[in-house]
Amino acid sequence: MTTPFQHLLSRYSCRTKNDYVNAIHEIIQEIALVGLSRAKFFECAAFYGGTALRILYGLDRFSEDLDFSLLSPIPHFDLTPYLRSVEEELRGFGVHVTVEQKIKHPPSQILSAFLKTSTLETFLLIDLSEQDRPKVALSEQLKIKFEIDVDPPSDFETEMKFLLSPIPHAVRTFTLPNLFAGKMHALLCRAWKVRVKGRDWYDLVWFIANGVPLHLGHLEARMRQSKHWEGVGPLTIKAFQQQLQEKIVSLQIDAAKSDILPFLRESRNVEIWSPQFFADLVARIVYTNQER
Repeated sequence: MTTPFQHLLSRYSCRTKNDYVNAIHEIIQEIALVGLSRAKFFECAAFYGGTALRILYGLDRFSEDLDFSLLSPIPHFDLTPYLRSVEEELRGFGVHVTVEQKIKHPPSQILSAFLKTSTLETFLLIDLSEQDRPKVALSEQLKIKFEIDVDPPSDFETEMKFLLSPIPHAVRTFTLPNLFAGKMHALLCRAWKVRVKGRDWYDLVWFIANGVPLHLGHLEARMRQSKHWEGVGPLTIKAFQQQLQEKIVSLQIDAAKSDILPFLRESRNVEIWSPQFFADLVARIVYTNQER
């Protein structure tokens, strides 16, 4: 008899260990969203980031983390009851997770937690034959980071999306122009000096290829909050394009490709990447407000 988890896995054509890990990650993410929906989490928060693009809008790459934002600031927001609902939902699908909340010192506007489960136990759950089962260490874990911004910047819009899998449920998310703004803030303002997140650049290409306009006002609000834009006037298209061009000049293409490849089924999707390729894309970005 096929279990619910096996049924969900049947949507994927898994061949390698990486295929299975990506698929299982995504199924756990989807079940977690059901738990959050049942707990009425989306009455006060919205889903954003790469996983929102993947699950809700069809982005053709896998994603690791679950990122959320409150709709308005709530001091001392408590994640605990919502994480408990996620645990219960996953348990109903046979997945045993532990939840580890990360306490930050000093306190941060981003609350973090990790959903952890045994990789081997999950492979046994999907009942792979020993011959087909990828080899994993007994201590190996699948880990999903869960983050929520409890002091969100202003000037954004959300919408409700209705999903049928694993069961019918509703998820509030940022609209695509606002997701684009969030992605550009991440691309331009990440604090990492060495690591290159190729996923940000892959998503930039996806937004442009799909004709999604960039909400420059929300990008400005995010950049002002993080102190990456402190100009007297508004963030203009020209100023944004200049910052993006500067980022492209310093981009390490090979490192960006190495970061994104584990999340793709087709490596040829990034073969064309070069500074010239990204520089050409800058002029193709459209905006929700062309007068800025």
